[in-house]
Amino acid sequence: MVQILGLDIAGNPAQWLTAEQAITAAATGGIAWQWGAQVIVFHGGWNRAGERSIIELRPIVALAGRRPDAWLRAELPLTNGLLFRRDRYTCAYCGNRFLPRDLSRDHVIPRVQGGHDIWTNVVTACRSCNQRKGGRRPEQTRNMQLLFVPYAPCLWEHFILSARGILADQMEFLAARLPRHSRALN
Repeated sequence: MVQILGLDIAGNPAQWLTAEQAITAAATGGIAWQWGAQVIVFHGGWNRAGERSIIELRPIVALAGRRPDAWLRAELPLTNGLLFRRDRYTCAYCGNRFLPRDLSRDHVIPRVQGGHDIWTNVVTACRSCNQRKGGRRPEQTRNMQLLFVPYAPCLWEHFILSARGILADQMEFLAARLPRHSRALN
């Protein structure tokens, strides 16, 4: 299933569009501009003259009239799926890679010690390491140091992490705007 990256009029990612949403926007004049080398062709129905409707879209479209959203400045949603993708399915303590079902969210400063459930305080941990660490900070444990530092993904990285089947043009567009500390490309 193809996803089209929908931008606001300023060129900031706004949402992932389904093919149907993108086609509707194109058919109703809701696309200001498009970007990308690849052309995705959508075929519609036949008219009385025997001609078939065709809509051609690029993988990235700017939605006409879509103003930048205020939430772009707010912290992005934190889910286990996005967290595991940010950390590349790697345990922050033992360094091993795992399947998502074998991972958990670990609070570097545990909630019982006043830690918060925010991007900069959580890392991916395998269930074994998370249980061993328990309600302690890494420095309060024996031989359990963080292998990488937690950080809040920027808007661009959030769209990479939340994509399903991201196309090359979309990845190039988003990756060009990533900060150096991002793990999205490593």
